[in-house]
Amino acid sequence: MDTTPPKVATAEPGAEARPLRNAILHKLTYDLGKSRLGARDRDWFIATALAVRDRIVDRWIDQTRASYEVGAKQVYYLSLEFLIGRLLRDNVSNLLLMDEVKAALEDLGVSFEALREAEPDAALGNGGLGRLAACFMESMATLSIPAFGYGIRYDHGLFRQLIRDGKQREYPETWLDFGNPWEFARPEIAHEIGFGGTVEAVPISEARVRHVWKPAETVQAVAYDTPIVGWRGSHVNTLRLWSARAADPLRLDAFNRGDFLGALAEQVRQESISKLLYPSDETPAGQELRLRQEYFFTSAALQDLVRRHLRVHGDLRSLPERVAVQLNDTHPAIAVAELMRILIDLHDLPWDEAWQATRGTIAYTNHTLLPEALESWPVPLMERLLPRHMQLIYLINALHLDDVRQRFPGNDALLSAVSLIEEGHGRRVRMGHLAFVGSHKVNGVSALHSDLLKKTVFSDFNRIAPGRITNKTNGITFRRWLQQSNPALTSLLVEAVGPAVLDDEKALEKLRPLADDAAFRERFAAVKRANKEALAKLVKERLYLQLDTRAIFDVQIKRIHEYKRQLLNVLEAVALYDEIRSQPTRSWVPRVKILAGKAAASYHRAKLIIKLAHDVARVVNSDPTVRNLLKVVFLPNYNVSLAELIVPAADLSEQISTAGMEASGTGNMKFALNGALTIGTLDGANVEIKEHVGDENIFIFGLTTEEVAEHRGKGWRGESAVSRSRRLEEALEQIEKGVFSPDDPDRYKELVAGLRGDDWFMVAADFDSYFTAQRDVDARWREPDRWWRSAVLNTANVGWFSSDRAIAEYAEEIWNVPVRRG
Repeated sequence: MDTTPPKVATAEPGAEARPLRNAILHKLTYDLGKSRLGARDRDWFIATALAVRDRIVDRWIDQTRASYEVGAKQVYYLSLEFLIGRLLRDNVSNLLLMDEVKAALEDLGVSFEALREAEPDAALGNGGLGRLAACFMESMATLSIPAFGYGIRYDHGLFRQLIRDGKQREYPETWLDFGNPWEFARPEIAHEIGFGGTVEAVPISEARVRHVWKPAETVQAVAYDTPIVGWRGSHVNTLRLWSARAADPLRLDAFNRGDFLGALAEQVRQESISKLLYPSDETPAGQELRLRQEYFFTSAALQDLVRRHLRVHGDLRSLPERVAVQLNDTHPAIAVAELMRILIDLHDLPWDEAWQATRGTIAYTNHTLLPEALESWPVPLMERLLPRHMQLIYLINALHLDDVRQRFPGNDALLSAVSLIEEGHGRRVRMGHLAFVGSHKVNGVSALHSDLLKKTVFSDFNRIAPGRITNKTNGITFRRWLQQSNPALTSLLVEAVGPAVLDDEKALEKLRPLADDAAFRERFAAVKRANKEALAKLVKERLYLQLDTRAIFDVQIKRIHEYKRQLLNVLEAVALYDEIRSQPTRSWVPRVKILAGKAAASYHRAKLIIKLAHDVARVVNSDPTVRNLLKVVFLPNYNVSLAELIVPAADLSEQISTAGMEASGTGNMKFALNGALTIGTLDGANVEIKEHVGDENIFIFGLTTEEVAEHRGKGWRGESAVSRSRRLEEALEQIEKGVFSPDDPDRYKELVAGLRGDDWFMVAADFDSYFTAQRDVDARWREPDRWWRSAVLNTANVGWFSSDRAIAEYAEEIWNVPVRRG
């Protein structure tokens, strides 16, 4: 299908294309050393990217300089993940160069789509956290907010997922094999990052000492800059990623003795910091590497911004007025101690002034209520790896607890709850607590999540610091997830409500009256059918499976995790399969269940769910009695580019996490924007999506957050739900007895036992409600006018979920920076 974004006012492509054509040829010849005849798609992609990059650089340099000249406040967004995906279409579209680029390439006999496919996905993230960071960077540029994103330039991003015999296999993601044409190496920008060693107290007066940290080892953080272009090229910001480089890459003495491996051992160890995203932390060595990664990029970012601030403003006391640092989750929480170290040890600020500057500068976004995701580190590890920071954390904690003790005398339980040091089985540093204490604002990422933060994980902090927790519901960039991913729908929207929809998300509201226009609904449905045909074509090419595009495309694409409940989806597929076989004369609605996602390499149960999905798919898809009424599809190696094809094709969006466990979700927003109806629990941003699209245009099921807590509090056992549900009992028996795994009948006994047991994620508890809601989906599908009316209203009513709105709220209420469009 055509993936050309809608036309926006540009110059005549014919006149403009010739210089760009020549620029592409010049890059191909003189940067790549290739001729037209010998060039492959990858070569053409790099040449085109370099030519487009040249169109970015002037405005990037000019706008960066202008920001410094006027003393604009800078935002620094620290994130361990930036899931930016491919950038060719993003940059070309945001620069309004699509017609020009396509015309230039057509004249050269090259397909733009082939070049886009040749670009590797920059998989520098695991899922929603990293994709949110990418959306936020684009929105900050679109709203002309001067900003830097700081992260790690991983040699290998999230692993490449291959499926062998239904099992996930992990292989390195080699996105840098042929270089990255969008980035600029900055070898001159390198900061020294220390680990280990000792701390000495050096007297500097009768009353004061300076603490001097003497690290046992030093690693260099070397900068690589990628320009981030806002919509219509309005502004260009910088994503600065750090690569680890050994200070002494080769031990010549060892090499000359013939110990060639030993000569490089230290280099390999130090440079492993930026080698791989999310190394397993199941071993002590893995834990240490994770902590080294987090400190590495956080320290580099803070050293970098302090250097820049001093050069422009001179006085570090003005940091809160000139700098806003946003911590994206707890990964960069060590920033609190590191900024204090920089201000006190390196720049001689008194403690109170340094603490005021630190807290006034830093804000923290929490993304989870899961205790295991609120990082904590063993005190012995911190003391060995970051000895000076451990001293500072002890002092921060002591002053913090003194304040709490004075305000809440005699409340030892409160002191224990808010201490930065957990004193249980093995003392640990609570990084979420550190981030909270060291920030002036802490935000959740949906209304429900922020409310739960106040009531659960940060309830005690909310008591001692009322008003610090605020809400900033997540958003997505409509440029990527509508205009670029779904150009046919975007063209229809522009035709229907005008070109303002390209710039202002609120313009989508003008679509509402057209939900009652039969002709418009048919055109809307036709766009969806074309997108489904494109996805079906990909499924046939990759999995050799023919899909019925008249069926409901029922989609769940996200990280595989028990709380996201892909297992509930698969169980419903098994129950539906049984019903279709037992009632062959019933008028069934055809359905294609599409799943995609990666399980963490060490997450055994999540990987078992992937295997179960494949086992069920193998049986269902090959059973002639089902008559193509049900298909189960698992697309491997889920990434941003695959999502860009799946999201526009979805009819039904599965957002079925256990209530109270998903902080927000952003996939739910992408699907609704593209006209998919949501089936989901009252969890995360589903609550707000329901409020915006209307109760009749969403399918809600399952226990509420309060009911989940009540079940758990009463010692809920899934067996009670199983005994009341014939469908669930039969589905579990088939899985348990090896109907879907005849080669290993016991493969899923552990999985089923968990559902019959504590059923922590309420899969059994919610099954009947979910199955009923799915039949409500079938009933709505049988009434096309009602279905497509709801689909149009989903698109019309989710403009509020734009990342532009989210970033404008951060800017106004947390960062105190102005916002400007265009």
